[in-house]
Amino acid sequence: MFYKSAITSAAAVAAIGIAMPLAAAQKNGAIAQDFKLTDMYGKTVQLSSFRGKTVVMEWHNPGCPFVVKHYDSGNMQATQAAADKQGVVWLTINSGAQGKQGHMKGPEAQKLAKKQGMKSDHYLLDAKGVVGKAYAAKTTPHMYIIDGSGKLVYQGGIDDKPTANKADIKGARNHVMAALNELKAGKSVSVAQSRPYGCSVKYGS
Repeated sequence: MFYKSAITSAAAVAAIGIAMPLAAAQKNGAIAQDFKLTDMYGKTVQLSSFRGKTVVMEWHNPGCPFVVKHYDSGNMQATQAAADKQGVVWLTINSGAQGKQGHMKGPEAQKLAKKQGMKSDHYLLDAKGVVGKAYAAKTTPHMYIIDGSGKLVYQGGIDDKPTANKADIKGARNHVMAALNELKAGKSVSVAQSRPYGCSVKYGS
């Protein structure tokens, strides 16, 4: 699943975690701020290269029990796979700073992605927190959806059950899948914003 789309590397952005200058926090209905990040294979990925496709961004910390809830249950992978069937691009982003919980370098991320059977297209490393802070990502997971025109159409939690209990996944409204299904049907997103829940993103100072 990783790297099913060809990405042109930019020589000017070769180091892990370096991103383009960004504005503070993103608003629904506005064009999502472009960025470049290095993925777990050392390749540069640029958000704007996916224009024309729906993009999901998922903030990730493997040590967070709320993230564990969704991965150990298979819920996040199932959501990623369902999104893939719709042609959606899924970007998993790690903004954990070096020395903080969840921080990983490329080889560690590759090992984890394989072990957990991640279905996302790219695992991006944002150790300096530039992109995470620009999008005001507060928790892991914190979910964002950008439509094909490049506009941000959803931000918030993956669902409406803000707990770390896997049993609560059953019966929860998966906000991400609901929004993707609405977009596919040509409808506006009925729940465009919700309260994100999980562990705080472990930014550096």
